[in-house]
Amino acid sequence: MNALVKKNAAAGLDLMRVPTPSYGINDVLIRVDRTGICGTDLHIYVWDDWARQTIPPPLVIGHEFVGEIVALGENVSDFKVGDVVSGEGHVVCGRCRNCMAGRRHYCADTKGVGVTRPGAFAEYISLPMTNIWHHAPGIDLDVASIFDPFGNAVHTALTFPVLGEDVLITGAGPIGVMAVAIAKHAGARHVVITDVNPYRLGLANQLGATLAVDVRHSSIQAAQEKLGLKEGFDVGLEMSGNPQALNDMIDNMCHGGKIAMLGIPSQSIAIDWSHLVLNMLTIKGVYGRKMYETWYQMTVLLESGLDISPVITHHFHYTEFEKAFEVMKAGGSGKIILDWKS
Repeated sequence: MNALVKKNAAAGLDLMRVPTPSYGINDVLIRVDRTGICGTDLHIYVWDDWARQTIPPPLVIGHEFVGEIVALGENVSDFKVGDVVSGEGHVVCGRCRNCMAGRRHYCADTKGVGVTRPGAFAEYISLPMTNIWHHAPGIDLDVASIFDPFGNAVHTALTFPVLGEDVLITGAGPIGVMAVAIAKHAGARHVVITDVNPYRLGLANQLGATLAVDVRHSSIQAAQEKLGLKEGFDVGLEMSGNPQALNDMIDNMCHGGKIAMLGIPSQSIAIDWSHLVLNMLTIKGVYGRKMYETWYQMTVLLESGLDISPVITHHFHYTEFEKAFEVMKAGGSGKIILDWKS
């Protein structure tokens, strides 16, 4: 089959012929229809410090996908050939305390699809049946292909109740932009998002942001004043990993405010802990998706009218992957889809 492979410990990817993956008695084999390019894939493509420390070449990368089941292991009874599915990108051990208690998203021995095990940027992928999500009828295939990052957005946005609350989001990448729509759909009063990328702030406006603030030209405090907020934001969603963004968020939270932090900093962040204590703030780290409560929530949100499709801005055939990655690097895109149909 054709696949995009991190062949060598260097920048770039190779389009190669590799063996079609085998599948065991508890696995399913999926013909990939389309895939989404993730920020993680871009890290691997440019071969930054994180990628050098994490990725074991040669490796088929990619973890956001939708496809159709074409073969089943003999123990698989919950799925059938022809089902339209995506896959949870974290393959857990199944035997640790958290896995045995049903808290699989806390498994400390997780293997990452397209990171530490073969991924989805290929014509076929094999996954354990416990990692398969069967899409409800009518789910748009483009949206289905990005359930993985959509799940990150849902997990983060719904970590704390947002009904009737004022929400601040720092970082207008695709996940932050999707979180705007999720928070509004879940009943937030105001949703303010910050970034320095005008294109992505424009996407946030399309997804329903009350205010999209370019912090090079304005401030969160000014946004508060414009909206008439007296005490700060109730809920913060930190999506950027930027030290200044986190500190700006902390400075603009109300007493007792709650922050869900998905952004991964590339360096240590110093914060004023006395401010955190005296204002009784909560910061909770968020990673991945709840297995599989978040997946259920994603489906129900879409069925109840949530529309995240504007976040998908570009489509390329997989043979044009270099062009797709260069568009993503330039920052003038939302989610980019690679088409794996012939």
